[in-house]
Amino acid sequence: MIDRTAVRNNANYLRNVRPIDPEEIAEYIEGTPHPAVVRETLREEAFDLRLREREDGAFVPVEESPVDPPGWAPEALPEAYAFAVEDLLVREYGANWHRGESGDELRERVRRLKTDYLYENEVEYDHVAALGYAIYHLPAYYATVGYVLDDLTENGLIDRTLRVLDVGAGVGGPALGLHDYLPDDAVVDYHAVEPSAATDVLDRLLEETGRNFRTTVHEATAEAFLGLDEGEEADPATDDPFDLVLFGNVLSELADPVAVADAALDALAPDGSLVAFAPADRNTAIGLRRVERALVAGDGDGAGPGRDAEIYSPALRLWPDAIPSDPGWSFDVAADLAVPPFQRRLDEATARGETDEPGEFVNVDVQFAYSILRRDGKRRVDVEASAERCARMAESERHVTDRVNLLAVKLSHDLSEGDNALYRVGDGSQATDHYLVCTRETALNRDLREAGYGSVVFVENGLVLWNEDEGAYNVVVDDETVVDLVAP
Repeated sequence: MIDRTAVRNNANYLRNVRPIDPEEIAEYIEGTPHPAVVRETLREEAFDLRLREREDGAFVPVEESPVDPPGWAPEALPEAYAFAVEDLLVREYGANWHRGESGDELRERVRRLKTDYLYENEVEYDHVAALGYAIYHLPAYYATVGYVLDDLTENGLIDRTLRVLDVGAGVGGPALGLHDYLPDDAVVDYHAVEPSAATDVLDRLLEETGRNFRTTVHEATAEAFLGLDEGEEADPATDDPFDLVLFGNVLSELADPVAVADAALDALAPDGSLVAFAPADRNTAIGLRRVERALVAGDGDGAGPGRDAEIYSPALRLWPDAIPSDPGWSFDVAADLAVPPFQRRLDEATARGETDEPGEFVNVDVQFAYSILRRDGKRRVDVEASAERCARMAESERHVTDRVNLLAVKLSHDLSEGDNALYRVGDGSQATDHYLVCTRETALNRDLREAGYGSVVFVENGLVLWNEDEGAYNVVVDDETVVDLVAP
């Protein structure tokens, strides 16, 4: 048994003098343990000591500065991860995994997964389903997590030592994206919670992560891990708080997502972030927003506990005393990825009739709904509406055919099909869907088009109309309207 206290003391002394060499430390420890034992002890203690291991085996201090936005814009799933997926498929079925009975079985599972998601059926992951999930979903989920984390790094809210809980980690898309998003000098204590056969795939893909991305896979349900099962205590891993809790495309699969997410808030550090994202389709996106609203303090609608959590982004509440009650279907869109080889192979080997189109097993669209919650009250932008300057969207009915000023969060890209540009917006008070409709772009309202998803804009002199067909309010932006970007 090595003297861990002595290892820590020596490391703390040397950190300010020179790189920490396990062989050197071994000489100062009673019994002169083997350097390999010292190295492994340092790896286990590295997170608490804020040390990272270099490629040469020495340990050096982690920088105190937070993670900077890395300019995340992946064009494809990295080759190493694509190779790992194919490696699993070849091991299971052989080199022609995409053909014959094995190809048919995988395609059938992918079809079943897509159907279950569409109709909100319970999804069960056996080994074959996990492989199908990796083929179809891994690339887009890999890309999604980085775009969401940009909201935090732009304000310096992710530290270079990061303790992460990935609830429902699946086959590892969010984990791999997080790994590549963070700088090489970050140290991560990563905990995955996944009860299904997806861990077979997850374990293989996590082998591709670096030496300072230390992983632990808990083969348990989220309820069991967080201590929600009757008579069961939470996993000891929850004794130390997490800086980042991820719910990547999993809330819609939980029996009680509000209870699980609420328990995850208890496991969150005071300055940590709960990050949830979901596919952009209506059911899962609205379901995510429903969970968000149940967790935020002040909702009081009986749907959930109403925690001391606040929305950091993107669906900011610009009126502090307001609570939205619209459906909340909102999602972001990023650039498509290149088609990975394993998707192309499975798709090209499909037997199709004359009317069947290729691409059934290609999924490289990066479209996602997301929510970031924090307990410290911080928001992505610190902006609030003023009754002296703005109308509330909750009161749009009384302003129909009037021109008003609005403070709004842009909650979509252009939803039109080539006609007048159409953007979903909210201010945190809305009970009905609201859209900004640009019928004539000018230099004074161009900010509406140029503003990114989640940006806050001030709309001056917009014309409020009721759209009977859509059951929504359209605020017309024309040559009499000014739109200013308040916060990007």
